[in-house]
Amino acid sequence: MNAAPRVNRRARAKARRGALQALYGWLLTGKDAGQLIAEFEHDPHTLARADADYFKALLRGAIQHHATLERHIVQLLDRPPGELDAIERAILHIGCYELEHRPEIPWRVVVNESIELAKAFGAEQSYKYINGILDKVARRLRAAEINAADQDPGSVRPRGAAP
Repeated sequence: MNAAPRVNRRARAKARRGALQALYGWLLTGKDAGQLIAEFEHDPHTLARADADYFKALLRGAIQHHATLERHIVQLLDRPPGELDAIERAILHIGCYELEHRPEIPWRVVVNESIELAKAFGAEQSYKYINGILDKVARRLRAAEINAADQDPGSVRPRGAAP
């Protein structure tokens, strides 16, 4: 049996950062995914040492599945979606996309990476909001994975996640 290929976590984190910036641009301008990808590929600093394929997959996936991702989060918001900050919205969409379409990435990694994006790019306390929403989305989309982790006493929860 072949082992799964090793994933460079830093390159993935940088891909998420780039995807966040590009998705933010898409939310504000409505530019085509291909156009955004081309802009980011021409800037040597934005995707330096990033997993470029993962960046493209995240961006294309979040745009393609925008309506579904929006439905996942809208029912959990404490305000109308139009009042949600575009950065927070983009982080939630990327996190929801990974939870729904990238089952090979553990749900804890998705939530933690989203929290880190919120700490880096969001408002001061937005990471708590992101954590709360994605934890609830994960419980719906990854229930079996979470239940299995809850049964494992050695399991570690994402920072700030509810037990």
